[in-house]
Amino acid sequence: MNPSVTSGLDPHRGRTALSVNVNKVALLRNSRALDVPNVARLAAIALEAGADGITIHPRPDERHIRASDVPALAALMKSWPQAEFNIEGNPFHNLMAHVEATRPRQCTFVPDAAEQSTSDHGWRLPDDAARLRPVITRARELGVRVSLFMDPVPEAIAIAAELGADRVELYTERYARTHGTPAGADVLAGYVAAAEAARRVGLGVNAGHDLNRTNLADFVAAIPWTLEVSIGHALIADALELGLAETVRAYQACIVRAAHR
Repeated sequence: MNPSVTSGLDPHRGRTALSVNVNKVALLRNSRALDVPNVARLAAIALEAGADGITIHPRPDERHIRASDVPALAALMKSWPQAEFNIEGNPFHNLMAHVEATRPRQCTFVPDAAEQSTSDHGWRLPDDAARLRPVITRARELGVRVSLFMDPVPEAIAIAAELGADRVELYTERYARTHGTPAGADVLAGYVAAAEAARRVGLGVNAGHDLNRTNLADFVAAIPWTLEVSIGHALIADALELGLAETVRAYQACIVRAAHR
């Protein structure tokens, strides 16, 4: 396939996009003083297999994605003009320097502390509104779409629209933890309500955190207007068993199944 002709985000495609988070590839690479596995090469394999985009989360301590990875991946993405480069992280740490330098298609603002092992909550709105407004404005001045990492709280999501965000990324850890349990239906209903609140105020809906081959289709089927899911940990873990290309195809199959329910 010639990536300059067709790839994941063709406008007529009409289904949820799959963005592959390659942080865990970088984490493995960083365990040795070698460039193995090569993060850009694995990102290219994911795109060749049908991923619609690549996500990275460059933290200040460079525990996985390093500052030097960002321009290398930005250069790779120029060969895939229909795919999306999404840089996520805390805009009050090191994120905005990467956004300024590479101007990705999307930046996802995440309120993680520097010492956190992973993101564990969304922005607190209205409490965080005043400091978020100027960085949202700056990103949009650069032509970068802004998504805010949010808990499924409809009232807070309405404020995200007032701040000028383009999308929200629903933090799906609680959905994943309760999927298949007696509490699962009620929890999922809360996510649907949040996604509906986003749609009412003109925000696009993304989702991510602990989504996997078991729970992905149910989530997308319940919220078919989900524009993008960003998946890293589970997808890279599955790739150890299936291979990365086959894993990307398996996750895309989950999305296709959801679309046909």
